[in-house]
Amino acid sequence: MCKSVTTDEWKKVFYEKMEEAKPADSWDLIIDPNLKHNVLSPGWKQYVELHASGRFHCSWCWHTWQSPHLVILFHMFLDRAQRAGSVRMRVFKQLCYECGSARLDESSMLEENIEGLVDNLITSLREQCYGERGGQYRIHVASRQDNRRHRGEFCEACQEGIVHWKPSEKLLEEEATTYTFSRAPSPTKPQDETGSGWNFCSIPWCLFWATVLLLIIYLQFSFRSSV
Repeated sequence: MCKSVTTDEWKKVFYEKMEEAKPADSWDLIIDPNLKHNVLSPGWKQYVELHASGRFHCSWCWHTWQSPHLVILFHMFLDRAQRAGSVRMRVFKQLCYECGSARLDESSMLEENIEGLVDNLITSLREQCYGERGGQYRIHVASRQDNRRHRGEFCEACQEGIVHWKPSEKLLEEEATTYTFSRAPSPTKPQDETGSGWNFCSIPWCLFWATVLLLIIYLQFSFRSSV
């Protein structure tokens, strides 16, 4: 069952995991919808989760869709003297492409997905704020190349200049093939580089000779009937 991405849900998972990772320090997590990518105050660090997966629900037309291109932005700060830190977080939204509503909709996700994302956050936090080796990042299914084209015009992260989607080689090959077959032949290019350019086995020529043959047969029958 999907749960809405609420402050309480994220805080619950974050506090539990930070208690294990850094029990001597106090950390706070704040949802900040105005957080800007690469706009940092002095001393703050940034981590961007580019490959989260979530389900969106349009509040206008009730359309739902799954997206493997959910972007989450984190800004982190540690006050070593006070042994206290703060994390600000923004989950980027998407527009509904069915009804075209201008209302940006929030996502929902499974609790185990939230835990994996928090693990990645803490890994980055330990590396950037504590100078430690945080460990390995979890690789989500959504981080793999996707065979479907991402509709960036409906994505809040794309509109703010965050590049987080890369087309798969398969998709690029399909688009290249479609483009090749849709192009009209060049008028200056010879139809047959090795011959005279006339193809007597083509469909138009076959139709022409069939018409001539039928005409000859018709004239023979007409002549015999008149005799």
